[in-house]
Amino acid sequence: MRAKRDPKPELLGSLEEQVMLAVVRTADDAYGMNVRRELETVTGRSITIGSVYATLDRLEAKGLVESWRSAATEGSVSRRLFTVTSAGARSLALTRDMRERLWSGVSLRTLGLSH
Repeated sequence: MRAKRDPKPELLGSLEEQVMLAVVRTADDAYGMNVRRELETVTGRSITIGSVYATLDRLEAKGLVESWRSAATEGSVSRRLFTVTSAGARSLALTRDMRERLWSGVSLRTLGLSH
């Protein structure tokens, strides 16, 4: 039997990156609605729960996040929890590195901004 290989790191789209970072930020409480709340709090943008789940499903199909069902306990419901895989962490690092290289040498003053 062959060992399962980690997917090759890949550049992430903007929403993919943001959703994965929200999964990391919410840690052990990374279920869909909580990921959505974290995104809205940090970005100040409204996002539909459908967009969050569609992105999480796509990331899971790529092997960049994984999910499992939590056990329902008295007073709580079972939730689908997410975590970033090692391939996902490498994709986040690759995406951040690429973005920082693109920003290197760019001055917002040349665009008429003082920041």
